[in-house]
Amino acid sequence: MKILALNGLLGYGYSEEAFENALKGEISVIGVDAGSTDAGPFYLGAGKSFTSRSAVKRDIEIALPVALNRKIPFIIGTAGGAGADVHVDWVKDIIEEIAREKKLHFKMAVIRTEIPKEYLKTKLREGKVKSLGGPPLTEEEIDKSVRLVSQIGATPYLKALEGNPDVILAGRSCDTAVYAAIPLKMGYDPGLVWHAAKIIECGAMAADPGTAGDCMMADIHEDYFILEPPNPIRKTNPIKVAAHSLYEQPNPYYIYEPEGMMDLTQSKYEQYTERSVKVSGSRYVKADKPTIKIEGVKKIGYRVIAMGATRTRLMIENIDTILKQIREHIKGVLKSIKPEDYILNFRVYGKNGVLGEIEPVKDLSHELFIIIDVIGKTPDIARTVCAVSRSSLLHIDYKGRKTTAGNIAFPYSPSDVEMGEVYVFNVYHVVEVDDLAETSRIEFINVGG
Repeated sequence: MKILALNGLLGYGYSEEAFENALKGEISVIGVDAGSTDAGPFYLGAGKSFTSRSAVKRDIEIALPVALNRKIPFIIGTAGGAGADVHVDWVKDIIEEIAREKKLHFKMAVIRTEIPKEYLKTKLREGKVKSLGGPPLTEEEIDKSVRLVSQIGATPYLKALEGNPDVILAGRSCDTAVYAAIPLKMGYDPGLVWHAAKIIECGAMAADPGTAGDCMMADIHEDYFILEPPNPIRKTNPIKVAAHSLYEQPNPYYIYEPEGMMDLTQSKYEQYTERSVKVSGSRYVKADKPTIKIEGVKKIGYRVIAMGATRTRLMIENIDTILKQIREHIKGVLKSIKPEDYILNFRVYGKNGVLGEIEPVKDLSHELFIIIDVIGKTPDIARTVCAVSRSSLLHIDYKGRKTTAGNIAFPYSPSDVEMGEVYVFNVYHVVEVDDLAETSRIEFINVGG
């Protein structure tokens, strides 16, 4: 059976030529993952998508009519980027708009995966919550969460398929679940199914040239699967495909899903045609204790940033001392603002902007780009601390300085940019579950009447 991934993330676009090429054969499912935590916690907290509405609509309105006409199930996972109820509703509205405009009629299953706080508290009291590297979870932290979502596997999709929908729209999901559900339902080997799903969920990233903004095909057989990008400008090879097992994984041989683990220790990658790769030997090990990851965010304040650059050698040589002086200056002139009510960071690109204090290369650049990053308890605190920090950076004295201004160039006016609310992940834990569908709510909707 053939599975088509539209791209690596809904709204990233894909080649219509590639889509049409894929449709020259028999397709069993068209899928697309629509979200990730890659963009950080803001979108879950704010209830917004990190892809634009017009881009998401474009990707859906090309594929949906074709899928309905050819009776190919169309599946979308992690709707709206973060997969909470508000994100599901956002994509649901886009789909219904397309249905009205194109006079489409179909049955859609909507899987919601946002969970109530009391559910997680109960699991915590039962000792069924495990941290994924952070501090132990507390009920106090759960109460601080703005939203909580459960990252489901294929099981809720399989339950939704029992209702024979034409379209499935789901909340927060494992990327692989979008593509694994139907081949699992049809009885294909789960090791091959999960591995194929793992590779194509990023679209054409395992192709050459690689991109998340294009289609990828997986053709699953009894004891192997074939990967081939339908866009003629791309092809793939064993190294590209095998390397994708490193993507977002601490161990490239053992990859975990709610239902179990992919064992890739015996996987074999072979060039099948000039443009395709054959994969065999992948195994699946069922989990002894099924778990689902829970993601939650809390608001910690409001961010304002200012950006400036310098190529003044004396300033570059003294930058550490200068930034320390600014911190002390802020404390002295803004005594009415409590130190605990703001966080002041300086990101110095050209010195250690990426790795910070653990940067091993100590050579100084001929120029530095400095971001003043302030998180305040209130918008006004953030604005105030940023403004004083920016002014200090521009005018502060340092050893050898002869001018009184002009050592910092600000690329934008206004120089201070308000970024809005700031969220952090405060729940990033797994819970043991009795049923892998217990965090899901499934409803069926007749779209277009």
